[in-house]
This record gives sequence, structure tokens and C-alpha cells, in this order.
Amino acid sequence: MARLAQTAGLTDIQQEILSTVRDFVDKEIIPVATELEHRDEYPQQIVDGLKELGLFGLMIPEEYGGLGESLLTYALCVEEIARGWMSVSGIINTHFIVAYMLKQHGTQEQKDHYLPRMAAGDIRGAFSMSEPGLGSDVSAITSKAVKDGDEYVLNGQKMWLTNGGTSSLVAVLVRSDEGHPEGTAPHKSMTTFLIEKEPGFGEVRPGLTIPGKIDKMGYKGVDTTEMIMDGLRLPADRVLGGATGRGFYQMMDGVEVGRVNVAARGCGVAQRAFELGVQYAQQRHTFGKAIAQHQAIQFKLAEMATKVEAAHAMMVNAARKKDSGERNDLEAGMAKYLASEYCKEVVEDAFRIHGGYGFSKEYEIERLYREAPMLLIGEGTAEIQKMIIGRRLLEEYRFQG
Repeated sequence: MARLAQTAGLTDIQQEILSTVRDFVDKEIIPVATELEHRDEYPQQIVDGLKELGLFGLMIPEEYGGLGESLLTYALCVEEIARGWMSVSGIINTHFIVAYMLKQHGTQEQKDHYLPRMAAGDIRGAFSMSEPGLGSDVSAITSKAVKDGDEYVLNGQKMWLTNGGTSSLVAVLVRSDEGHPEGTAPHKSMTTFLIEKEPGFGEVRPGLTIPGKIDKMGYKGVDTTEMIMDGLRLPADRVLGGATGRGFYQMMDGVEVGRVNVAARGCGVAQRAFELGVQYAQQRHTFGKAIAQHQAIQFKLAEMATKVEAAHAMMVNAARKKDSGERNDLEAGMAKYLASEYCKEVVEDAFRIHGGYGFSKEYEIERLYREAPMLLIGEGTAEIQKMIIGRRLLEEYRFQG
């Protein structure tokens, strides 16, 4: 039988890229992931390997030194990487959201300045919308940029930056009331700024501080941080696209890419959980036979495999829709919602198959059990996805009575 989650219609180049990534995952990530995760250690050697493979430039156009591949290719690579260790896929996700936003919305000068170095992996990207009291309500952003001559002065506190410490370029969404009269809808008075900084923690440039890593239940290795802007001065040419007031739309475009990424991560983690479950079920014996021979376990494996297949199909559909140039917020929302929920369920079923051993840190499923919950909230909670899906369905099926 072919392995689960195969994708029809791939080109020879796509298949070659995926084969290379899969080999890298099997040889360089899976053998060390659990040990690094338990130490909460940044996987520098793995990241260097991804840089050598050219994955930091996977979706960046060839004219800027990238591979010029599609979102589908990227999502399938993320699926493979997350199968090895979800944290590694998080390291490249924010990088690609920023690169995508630059490609789609940046000025020509911004593209020329950043994209070649991002393709080479010399600049690593992070993006920031959330704030400590914000949650899912982006319109409640309080961080602000005020024009001062030829510069902008940024103040505020941001939260939940993946790669906040290791990145050297942050795309940040703030309020910018300049040119927007009082009463303007909040999403029309937001601007995305591009902040270059030194990697690391503490004051990484004048007016910008990255405190230490947030200690998390799972999703370790990759750094998650706050970001404090206190009189941070930026030249006007660091406004993404060169004009204020467009930031919300730019960020939402990038988040659609991010949601496909999170769906792909859910697919990858679920695949690994299934692999661990089906393998353990054939090794563990009770009542004189492998537990895989018990009907109850076979039912569980059947449900797990079906969920892996369904999530993968929806993720592929969302990626292909975005690649076609069509609006894909409905498909991306559905894929992210289903893949993250199914991932949680498949991981839990694999955990149950392992019995008491699943609770031991010696077994890989213990790590997956702590990682899966992050996907339920990353890039928008299940409730936010359902709001997006519901609104889009009402647009498509508007009653003409």
C-alpha cells in the first residue's frame, strides 16, 4: 500500500523536492527532535541544513535568487518537516509570510533590498499582529506609529512572535491615524512596518526590546517572544508598500498563507502520530497477540488514517486555490480548522494506543501530545475559522427572496 497523504498531479521537480525534504527529515530531524525538544534547544544544525537545501527561498521568485515554487510545493514541504518536528516548520512559516507579503505588496525597492537575502536565508523573517490584551480582535490594536518629519515613531507592546529572537526582520502591524480622520474604521487605519534588528534578546536596536523566550507547554526549540517598542524610529521607506492604511489587508493576505501552513503542519503531525500508532500496535502484544489484531485497535487505526487523508486533501485544495490567484479564505479556513482538529484527535488516539508508555518522555508520542494543541490556536482559533467560513458561505449562498 502507498503511504498516506499522497498528492496527485505533481511535477517531476515537485516530487524531487519532496523526496529530498523527506530524506532530510528522516535522517536529520526525527532522530534528534525529541532530545532537542526536551532541552528546548534551537535546532541550529537543522536550520543550517534547510538553508543548504534552499528552502528559505522556496517561494521567493527566481529573479531574487529563490526557487520560485508554488504555495502547494511549500505546503507539502511543511507537511514533511512537521512530520519530523513541528517546531522546525514554525521557523520557516513566519519567514515565508513576510517574504510573501513583500513579494505581493512591497515596493520594488523593498523587494530588491530584502528578498535576495531572505532567499539565501541570511535574513530571517517574523511577523507580529497580536498584543497582550488583544486575542483574536485585531481591530483592538493599540500599538501606534506617529509621523515625525521624515520618520515614524512606534510605541507599544506586541505578543506571541514566533522567531522573535532569532529573526532579523519583523513585519509589524500598528495603528497609524495619520491621514485617517477620526471615525475611520479601525482596519483602514493600520499600517505594516518593516523592522530590521539584530538577532538575540534584550535591546536589539534603539527603542526595540525583545525579552527572553516565553516558556511553553510544547512547540519548544523555536523561540516565542514579546516585542516592546518604546520610541522606535523608522524611516518612511519602511512602510510596507510605501503607503499607510493598507496594513490590515496586507497582513490578512499573509495570514491566508499562514493558515495553509498551519493546516500542513497539522497534516504532518497527524501523519507521524499515525505512523507511531500503527507501528506500536504491531509490536505490543496482549492476550497472546499483537494489539493491532484486536478489532478495537483496527477501528481506531481506520479512523486515524481517514482523518489524515481528509485533512491532507483539504490542505492541498486550499493551497491550489491560492496558487490559482483566486480568493481562498474559505478553503484556507476550512483546511486549518479541520486539520488542526483532526490532528489533535489522531495524536490522542495514538497516545491511547501506546497506553501507559505514551505518558513516558522516552516515547515520541508524548512530545506530539504536547505540540498538537498549539495548532488549535495558531493563525486563528477554531472559533475564528468558523466565523470566516460562516460569513463566506452566506456570501456564496445569499438568499434571493
